[in-house]
Amino acid sequence: MGGYSADEKLRLQQLRVLRRRWLRDQELSEREPVLPPRRLGPVAAFWERFLQPGSLWRHQVFRLYRAGVFTVTRLLLPSWLTLYYIKYHV
Repeated sequence: MGGYSADEKLRLQQLRVLRRRWLRDQELSEREPVLPPRRLGPVAAFWERFLQPGSLWRHQVFRLYRAGVFTVTRLLLPSWLTLYYIKYHV
């Protein structure tokens, strides 16, 4: 017995066609997925507007953050370490 019978070949061919059709049906069109419009609460809407790139508030907060990092790393920590060393080791 070598190979498939005619019925088995027909069944395999039908399965291949069905698999190809199923895979083709899984592709999304340009209009999919259709999502419902997002309804944001007042707090989420504020943050959505606040965090938009290029907004003035976002820029100001970033500048404040950078100033805080500078203050802590360049002023407070070195001065605390210096005072600690002077108080307990000198």
